Amino acid sequence: AVDVAASAADTYRWLCQLKVAPYSYDWIDNLGRRSPRTLTPGADVFEVGDRFVAGFRVAAFVPGESITIRGGQWLFMTYEVVPVTEGSCRLLGVIAVKQNRVVGELLAWGDLVMMRKQLRTIAHLAAQKGRSTGTDPSD
Repeated sequence: AVDVAASAADTYRWLCQLKVAPYSYDWIDNLGRRSPRTLTPGADVFEVGDRFVAGFRVAAFVPGESITIRGGQWLFMTYEVVPVTEGSCRLLGVIAVKQNRVVGELLAWGDLVMMRKQLRTIAHLAAQKGRSTGTDPSD
């Protein structure tokens, strides 16, 4: 989880950007291409089954609050935006692996590192309200 100096609505909108790019370590997850630093029109419109982050599909969502994605039948990730004040929120990420214990733990630790980077990047971008500053402290 990370604290975000932006409204829950702005943060959720940036969270929806996971539909177009991974927002983690782009040199690994995005073939070296930088994830967009401006909002993509329509990225916040989706339904269960839609593609979300490379190889994942939307499993469930609550508009403005949370998105759960799945990789196959054994890997689930839930992102949730929790309002704190009018201008701040908390962005949470949870990983669940339904696989044998060893494989599950290895995947969970690897995905935890990537998800932490996603949360930090999204928090930074939401706080910037879509303005590109040229620097991203989470890079």
